[in-house]
Amino acid sequence: MNVVSAMPAPAADVRLLSGNHACALAATAAGCRFFAGYPITPSSEIAERLSLELPKVDGVFVQMEDEIAAMAAVIGASMGGLKSMTATSGPGFSLKQENLGYAAGAEIPCVIVNVMRGGPSTGMPTRPSQADIMQARWGSHGDYPLIALAPASVREIYDETIRAFDLAELYRTPVVLLYDQVIAQLSETVALGAAHPRGRVERKWASGPAADYKPYAADGDAIPAMPLPGAGYRTHTTGLTHAEDGFPTQNPEAVTRNLSRLFSKLDGRRDAIDSWETIHCEDAEIVIVAIGISARAAMRAIEECRAKGVRAGLFRPVTLWPFPQAALREAAAKAKAVLVPEMNTGQLRLEVERVLAGAPVKGLNLFSGEAIAPAQIAASITALAKEVR
Repeated sequence: MNVVSAMPAPAADVRLLSGNHACALAATAAGCRFFAGYPITPSSEIAERLSLELPKVDGVFVQMEDEIAAMAAVIGASMGGLKSMTATSGPGFSLKQENLGYAAGAEIPCVIVNVMRGGPSTGMPTRPSQADIMQARWGSHGDYPLIALAPASVREIYDETIRAFDLAELYRTPVVLLYDQVIAQLSETVALGAAHPRGRVERKWASGPAADYKPYAADGDAIPAMPLPGAGYRTHTTGLTHAEDGFPTQNPEAVTRNLSRLFSKLDGRRDAIDSWETIHCEDAEIVIVAIGISARAAMRAIEECRAKGVRAGLFRPVTLWPFPQAALREAAAKAKAVLVPEMNTGQLRLEVERVLAGAPVKGLNLFSGEAIAPAQIAASITALAKEVR
């Protein structure tokens, strides 16, 4: 029998939050109990907030000596059984890449927030950019799978931070949360509500006879069970290529088998991982593909163009990596051309061109440290529509 409670639904928790503040609150709501980081603009508010929030839930906040150590500490805490995260921006994200690859290869769940700012090198610490799109996927060496999420609002930062922890724990993988400085530091009124139960996802822990345990042996779901510290399961963790027993090997069959499994555990779950938004794509002659603040500007540009008779639509990947290619092909199936506005020299456009091979794809690129304005996108839509008509 289903019993329906007569108690009223809890009132929504309505707050005025910045994106970075929302990220910190979502992390603790998701069950994060360890943060290690190093101050860097424009992500520092995440660390500042978590230094206050984590002690309230018996969590640990550590300011490390540098970005490399911060990523290493996150890996260690996760191996110790805690949901763990770090946050940084461009130069710090570069320093984390070796250990990020270690986490991918050793299958250690963790969340890495990268608030994008202008580059290269030290670049423009207080100005926005979207030039870490490719680095988020390919920044570390070798072949490895990884998930990257790209929220475009304060509420979505909250939701996608929680989802980042869920995905990391479920699939034993690092997850990158990627958003630009504008989204990080703007403030919006957000109704947090109770959409996500706190700490709802736990990783797959080892069970059964300890003598039979192999740390990288996986059953049909391709996800090995992790040993809970103190539970008696012997394990060996290394960044070297390893077999099912966790010890280093260069045996070609074992290396191929393990790396193939690494990719299959994500490739086989695209229905659960992929996320995107479409607006007016069903009749669009011009489809815009954008993320972050550029997608927000595109939404306004679409309204302006449609009011003038130009049918424009938006495809916004929320899961950026793996890229939701099947969804993009469907969204752009009837379009005459695709426009990709982004605050870099054309990184997202490269992926769109790969997915939509042969389709006309134009870029609108701004890398001056200013956000792309709706009027700029609207002008590009209008010009492109004239070209393809």
